[in-house]
Amino acid sequence: MATLIIFGEHDEQTLAQLADVDSRAVYTALMADGHLGYIMPIGGVAAYDNKVSVAGVGFDIGCGNLALKTSMRAEELDQKAIQSIAFDISEKLEFGLGGTHVHGPSDHPMFDDAAWLELPPHVIEPLRDRARSQIGTIGAGNHYVDVFADEEGWIWVGVHFGSRGLGHTIASGFMSLAAGRQWGERAPEHEALLDLDSELGKRYWALMNLAGTYARVGREWVADKVVHDIIGTTITDTVHNHHNFAWKEEHFDQELIVVRKGATPAFPGQRGFVGGSMGDDAVILQGNTSEDEEVRSLQKRALFSTIHGAGRVMSRSKAKGSRPRVDRRTGQRVQRRAGLVTHQMMNEWIRKKGVFVVGGDVDESPHVYRRLDDVIKAQGKTIEVLHRLRPLIVVMAGAHVRDPYKD
Repeated sequence: MATLIIFGEHDEQTLAQLADVDSRAVYTALMADGHLGYIMPIGGVAAYDNKVSVAGVGFDIGCGNLALKTSMRAEELDQKAIQSIAFDISEKLEFGLGGTHVHGPSDHPMFDDAAWLELPPHVIEPLRDRARSQIGTIGAGNHYVDVFADEEGWIWVGVHFGSRGLGHTIASGFMSLAAGRQWGERAPEHEALLDLDSELGKRYWALMNLAGTYARVGREWVADKVVHDIIGTTITDTVHNHHNFAWKEEHFDQELIVVRKGATPAFPGQRGFVGGSMGDDAVILQGNTSEDEEVRSLQKRALFSTIHGAGRVMSRSKAKGSRPRVDRRTGQRVQRRAGLVTHQMMNEWIRKKGVFVVGGDVDESPHVYRRLDDVIKAQGKTIEVLHRLRPLIVVMAGAHVRDPYKD
């Protein structure tokens, strides 16, 4: 087993999933916020010899976090202003599928990128049109727009989302092709390891990078709109990372393809924005810059990676419960199974924290996540926390917003 390091404590299913990935990778590592994912655990890092894992990068290609520090002070925002900003974010930006009233940067040069030609001909224009309509939409699930105050009283804006339907379609399509099926035909669950010297691998790599650009541009557009148009201030600093992506990197004197699925790149001095939950602080961190041999050894074993969030400890279905349904076998009605988290529990938590929340549901309550301080501690000296960000505003999709690309 080539696993280099596992941070924190994890359940048997997550570790078994990592071991399965490890059997095909050169090196693997698991961050402290890790939990069960699709084929590869969330929080997992896998390095391959000239191969890329479609399932490892995942369906939400280029999902990541962006934080913008502003020139506004927290004392400039009273409760009335906080509520006004929160509702403006909810009303002037698009959560869920989008395409109704938000007009993101649909004229961006990437829509003319040659990478579009790597798609099957019949897919190009319909997918490009859908991508134009969805760029700058935030989606649902754990995707958000937040406003924070740091320890010195400066206001920050943070956003988290990815490549929306574009990334999902690319991932699904290449999983089908890798299984010897037609684009759009459902394929059996598999990792889809593509050699980058193969035609299929080259096509996927080009489109993965296109989806990464799409995700980055969308986040920048949303965050910039919140800072300039909604809050009415200016940007003084930017911290931006993908955490569902693949990179060409050198590790242990070997060029490798490093896939991070829910893991943030953290080379010495490289900064990252990591959120907790709607009821926890977030942080700006960086890869430790110490030249201490023990620290650098830990960083190398982590493939210079760190957490991307707090990490789930409860599934959505356990948190929310199940809806009433009819059993297809017996024809009998199955009663709803109660969830483990109630709205009262969630609301009491965020009230004590002093956060103004718009949207969200119990499957995103702080109760379903680890505490961010715990996972930071478990990462040890590999990282340094530069700023703590206290949430003032959390805006997410409402409980009934439809979005098939939320995870």
